[in-house]
Amino acid sequence: MMAGLLFARAGVETLVIEKHADFLRDFRGDTVHPSTIELFDELGLAEALLARTHDRVTDISASVGGRRYRVADLTHLPVRHKFMMMMPQWHFLDFVRDAASRWPAFALRMESEVVGLTETAGGRVDGVRLADGETISADLVIAADGRGSILREAAGLPRKDLGAPIDVFWFRVPKPRTSHNETMGRFAPGTVIAMIDRSDYWQCAFVFAKGGADRIRAEGLGAFRTRVASAVPEIAEHLDAIGTWDDVKLLSVSLDRLIRWHRPGLLAIGDAAHAMSPVGGVGINLAIQDAVAAANILAAPLAQGGPIDGLLGKVQARRMLPVRTIQALQRIVHTGVLGPTLDATVQTEAPLALRMLGRCPRLQRIPARVLGLGIRREHVRSPAINV
Repeated sequence: MMAGLLFARAGVETLVIEKHADFLRDFRGDTVHPSTIELFDELGLAEALLARTHDRVTDISASVGGRRYRVADLTHLPVRHKFMMMMPQWHFLDFVRDAASRWPAFALRMESEVVGLTETAGGRVDGVRLADGETISADLVIAADGRGSILREAAGLPRKDLGAPIDVFWFRVPKPRTSHNETMGRFAPGTVIAMIDRSDYWQCAFVFAKGGADRIRAEGLGAFRTRVASAVPEIAEHLDAIGTWDDVKLLSVSLDRLIRWHRPGLLAIGDAAHAMSPVGGVGINLAIQDAVAAANILAAPLAQGGPIDGLLGKVQARRMLPVRTIQALQRIVHTGVLGPTLDATVQTEAPLALRMLGRCPRLQRIPARVLGLGIRREHVRSPAINV
């Protein structure tokens, strides 16, 4: 959707194709980081975005053995908006759709499932094929169809699986409404729970070893509630809100990246190019940065009717450093923090890095910078036509 906005803004006839009839997916891409808000500021849209209902998070903490450590303090970031915005994905996508629709070159088709690619006799991708048999031609196909991307498979793009040792159960627990929102991780022997404060409920991520979902379900919902209550006693009285397993959504975590993001006529971005772990909630923000980089490099040549196949590799070259860096950091968290905690049977001391962050508040600005602004942050440089 962000790519659609930026390409249409540059005068490129753009069609965004969506499989579903709406954007209502729970627990997906709710974390909008300061880097993303700044991009909307550059587009003159930040105030309108912030006028939509959302929650704000200015710090991230972790609790180990009953002691809380602040991990990241976003209030010192060198940007105008020094917070993470928590907004349900469907509200965010509705906003971007509305903003994109102001440009005559933008179009959106819902309930249209893409199942494959079309190619020229020379092997260049020149469009997509829908489930109903319809084909749509295009000078460029952008594959932004997620971690299970059909288009990257159809294009034969090689992929490197980095291995993700965890999966996640998402669920929500009601809480009294508060004016200050926080995100924190709770670490107990054998249990890790990330908690995002959504004012009147906690959005919780229960982390467990990959492939363990069926075993946890087999132990029963009561045992699951007991395990959550043991790690987070203050929400125990509200856990009846988890009425059935339907209230608990499984996220099968992937961590991978394409070795090559493109072939003539096609470019993969976002999760289709690099599936991220939920650690840090960075996936949506990296995807949006990809879209900005793609528009910066490709929108003007496309608008002018020029060749773009030779430019596709520049998008990957621009974005590979931040992807590699963030994925490396996520793997460190997987193996150095989450893995040992999930394997533990007794409470251990907090990791040295966490204790150092707690002792020296200035150090909290480092993870805040990495999470809030990312690596090699993009800025909107694609052109805008007059309308």
